[in-house]
Amino acid sequence: MTGYLPGSAEYRRVLVALFVAGLATFAVLYSPQGLLPELSAQFDVSATSATLTLSLTTLALGAALLVAGPLSDVVGRTRLIHLSLWASAIVAIACAVAPGWNALLVLRLLQGIVLAGLPAVATAYLREELHPSTHARAAGLYIGGTALGGMAGRLVAGFGADFGGWRWGFGAVAVLALACAVIVRVLLPASKHFDPAPSGVRQLLHMGREAVSDRALVALYLIGGCAMGGFIAVFNIIGFRLTSDPFDLRLAAASLVYLVYPVGAVSSVVAGRLADRYGRRAVMPFGCLVAIAGVVFTLAPSLVVLILGMALLTAGFFAVHGLASGWVPVRAHAEGVSSGQAASLYLFTFYLASSVFGSLAGSAWHTAGWPGVVLLAVVLFAVTAALALWLRRIPTLLTSSPR
Repeated sequence: MTGYLPGSAEYRRVLVALFVAGLATFAVLYSPQGLLPELSAQFDVSATSATLTLSLTTLALGAALLVAGPLSDVVGRTRLIHLSLWASAIVAIACAVAPGWNALLVLRLLQGIVLAGLPAVATAYLREELHPSTHARAAGLYIGGTALGGMAGRLVAGFGADFGGWRWGFGAVAVLALACAVIVRVLLPASKHFDPAPSGVRQLLHMGREAVSDRALVALYLIGGCAMGGFIAVFNIIGFRLTSDPFDLRLAAASLVYLVYPVGAVSSVVAGRLADRYGRRAVMPFGCLVAIAGVVFTLAPSLVVLILGMALLTAGFFAVHGLASGWVPVRAHAEGVSSGQAASLYLFTFYLASSVFGSLAGSAWHTAGWPGVVLLAVVLFAVTAALALWLRRIPTLLTSSPR
């Protein structure tokens, strides 16, 4: 069973469906980021408190992934994907009509739980259903969909809020999520190469221990977490920077900075193709360097240079994340470790870091301004680069190619 090959109708359906699913999931997940200044003003809360609408979601998502990944090894991938997409769209509608701040936070916490189905299984599904020669590029395309989803959620929410307030922002994103759920339901092929894993708590604990026994897997988990921490720190606070001196932009205009996200979609695909040719170990450190350069550029008082910096940061981050997230299930499979369990641990670290450093960025903004946020992000990407270089010293498993 070699999996779907490029050029087949099924291969195209898988890529389009996972691209759209990634777009919907991350549009819903990151939609509050375009609303943070509006939420802060409307509910009279600080920037740090406003980031809870994102940090609570990512924290709940990370915790839910520890269950969703192993669960998918038992019940199957596609069932969990469909359930996650429909449930997240319904909760998004509820967020738009939330009666107050506390209710909104509770709903966003619930949103993180129901969102876990797709990211927990997406790369494992791709590894099982597609030909091995396409794994890195397919994972890159899926990550590209998540990049566009992050952009769409922030833009749609930002413009909706500028038109009619934060409720319109959340409502517009909910409509987008519903449309995507319908498309995925029509296109996504059912799993053909999925083999259910043995169920039971003892078996799940055993799979969990195996997933942290390989040094390369642990390094990949930490790479995802540190990279995400640096990325989210900048993107959580950039709205506050752009709506204050020296830029003083309106919320809708500030949201246009998220138009750099297609750069991430392109960079993840390009990095995947380069990895298929030269190996992931050779490509990943360059993504870290590009991200660091982008973060430093955002210190400039020029709006043009700042946007260039955001584009470089986005390109570097999605190159690293696309390579790392696609590498995890491949390395896990080569080690005889549960792909779903390993992917869940990667994403748990990823979203735990998002919650911690996303909120810490708010404190950095209050205490040291934008330079404080930049310092936090640069340190995290420097750690990412060090881990990527250390990963090159770990022996390669022949069945985990591209290395």
